[in-house]
Amino acid sequence: MESKTSRTGSADASFSMDDFAQALEQYNYEFQKGQIISGRVVSYESDGAYVDIGAKSLAFLPVFEASLRGVTDLSAILPPNEEREFLIVREQDADGQVTLSLRQLEIKQLWDDLAEMQDSSQTLQVRVTGMNKGGVTVDVRGLRGFIPRSHLVERDNLESLKGTTLTTSILELDQSRNKLVLSNRLATRSAVFSQLEVGQLVEGTVASIKPFGVFVELDGTSGLLHINQISQNYVESAPCSIPGWSADQSHDCQYRRREGQNLALHQGSRKFSGRNAGKESRCDGRGRVA
Repeated sequence: MESKTSRTGSADASFSMDDFAQALEQYNYEFQKGQIISGRVVSYESDGAYVDIGAKSLAFLPVFEASLRGVTDLSAILPPNEEREFLIVREQDADGQVTLSLRQLEIKQLWDDLAEMQDSSQTLQVRVTGMNKGGVTVDVRGLRGFIPRSHLVERDNLESLKGTTLTTSILELDQSRNKLVLSNRLATRSAVFSQLEVGQLVEGTVASIKPFGVFVELDGTSGLLHINQISQNYVESAPCSIPGWSADQSHDCQYRRREGQNLALHQGSRKFSGRNAGKESRCDGRGRVA
C-alpha cells in the first residue's frame, strides 16, 4: 500500500494543474472547421479583418471570404463591434488563429433557400449574364445558373436577353455538383395560369395549325383551339379549311380549362350566324372553304 501511495504522489507532483491548463491552451477544441460561431470585427487590414470569437487568439476573415459579391470596403458590410455569425473554414494554425468565412455561409443559406423555393414551386428573378448555343447563363443572387434554350420564352435572339431580368422556376437543383437549372417558360406559364378564369377572353397569336386544331401563343404559354371549337360549322381538316386563320395572326379566344401544361380554348365569342351556320365546311382543294 505504501508503494502505491508513493507512486500516486509522484505522478501528481510531476503533472500539476498548471501543466494541464498549459496543455489545453495549446489547442482549443471549442472551434472546429464547419462550425458556425458568433463574433465581432475588431480591426481591418487590406486583405481582411480580425474577429473576436472568444478564443485565445483573434480569428481572421479574408476579404474574398467576406461576401458572395465583390467587396471594396469591409467596414461597409461589417461595421466594427457588430455581432455576426461566421463559418469556420480552416482550423487554428500554430498561433491558435482560425480562418472564417461569410461567403460560404451565404452560399449554404442560399442553397437551402433555393431548395425551399423549389419545394413550394416559387419563382425567382435572375439576371442574364451570358449565352451559348444551349441557352443562357444567369446570376442567381451570386450563384451561377443556367436556362436551356428550350426553356426560354425568347429563343431566337439570345443576345437581346443579356443584362435583362427574367422570372424563372427551378428545374434542377444539386448543391454537390453546383448545378442550378432554371426555366423561364414554366415560370411565365404559371403566371399566366394563375391569372386566368374559365370563360375569360384572351388574345393570342397563331403559332401553328395542325389537323386537329390550332396552337395559340398566350404570353409565353400555349393553348389549343381544338378543331371542334373553331367554328359552329363542321371543319374537316384544320390546315386547309379555316378561313382567316394563319400563322402569326392574332385572335381572341376564350379560356375553357387547363390540360396539363397547356390550355384548352374556345374561339372568341362562340357566336356564329349567316347562311352557312350549321352547315358542313369542306376544303375545296385550294385551301378555301366550300
